[in-house]
Amino acid sequence: MPRSFDRRGFLTAAGGGAFGLAVGTGAAAAAGNASAAIAQSVPFHGEHQAGIATAAQDRLFFATFDLTIETKSELRDLLRDWTAAAAAMTAGWPVGAAGGRLDAPPLDTGEAVGLPPARLTMTFGLGETVFSQGGKDRFGLAARKPAALSPLGALPGDGLEAARSGGDLCVQACADDPTVAFHAVRNLARIARGAAVLRWSQLGFGRTSSTQSTQSTARNLQGFKDGTNNLHGNDEAAMNRSVWVGDEEPAVWFRGGSYLVSRRIRMLIETWDRSSLGDQEATIGRFKASGAPLTGRHEHDVPDLAAKRKDGLGVIAADAHIRLAAPATNGGLHILRRGYSYTDGIDPVTGELDAGLFFLAFQRDPHRQFAAIQRRLGEHDALGEYIVHTGSGLFAVPPGIRPGGFLAQGLF
Repeated sequence: MPRSFDRRGFLTAAGGGAFGLAVGTGAAAAAGNASAAIAQSVPFHGEHQAGIATAAQDRLFFATFDLTIETKSELRDLLRDWTAAAAAMTAGWPVGAAGGRLDAPPLDTGEAVGLPPARLTMTFGLGETVFSQGGKDRFGLAARKPAALSPLGALPGDGLEAARSGGDLCVQACADDPTVAFHAVRNLARIARGAAVLRWSQLGFGRTSSTQSTQSTARNLQGFKDGTNNLHGNDEAAMNRSVWVGDEEPAVWFRGGSYLVSRRIRMLIETWDRSSLGDQEATIGRFKASGAPLTGRHEHDVPDLAAKRKDGLGVIAADAHIRLAAPATNGGLHILRRGYSYTDGIDPVTGELDAGLFFLAFQRDPHRQFAAIQRRLGEHDALGEYIVHTGSGLFAVPPGIRPGGFLAQGLF
């Protein structure tokens, strides 16, 4: 399939990735902000993709794409183009001059010109349909499919919508400035013209998990601190145990990567808001104000799951969220949560808010970790009365990109 002018044009002019960024108004603005850009940028290259262990930023733009190309070489070209663009944007550069020829679209959409990178990270994943679709080896890559990249199956609490699920490729763009995150995905979609089309997307605000030990725990839209016992990206041993794929992976190219599960979880806000404080705290198993477990005084106190009330029932109820989600009751399983709040206006059917949690989780094995935990939660969790999972995705997130390389290079 012919590639559009803007995709090939900026790469050819840039000598295959250097971008020729020393020209044009966009480059001049970026150069003028070089010091600020360096101070606020997250390295793009490394052993693992940025945006996983990275301290969670304030804003999210998550998007999935469906491929319209037919050959492995076209897929490789798209991933190369995206890699070059992502490396530029995460450093605070445009993907090309915002000005240029009057008879052609500019190479960069321009809305982020003059803005610092705002700790932008772009994390990419591949869906199962890249490797096999309808029983066919779509791009001749089926033999290289990561071992655990297979459907999660039906899970309790699912009310999934096809229009908010699946996809061939995904990108998680996180930044401290919503314009910067939007600009990143918008330019990827523009570069992909003729090769991929957007399938679905989700804007997120207000991180709901701490992913570094230096971050405080944020609150979700139910008003509770969320992810108190989350893994921390700067805990190397825990990341190796629970997040990074190791030598057990037969697809050697994928070692050092991770699996991403995305879940759009709608909160039934109006129902929750009519519940008493006591019911809310019993549902979660924590005090709303402090975040402490009902058996403790401080947020990070270890919940005493054996503590009993005078009537013999548990202080933390049998169906409390923190009991059912705790690693102690899930065989020691952990996942790295990286979620965001969202709001998408009013449900036209009910007239109620369409708002909740866009849940992102990274792990070594999504079936043994996320799916196993979710089955337990979906069947027994008291929180299930107030939420419904409306969207889902599973993606293999390749290992990090070396300077001069490109996304998923080992796959080819």
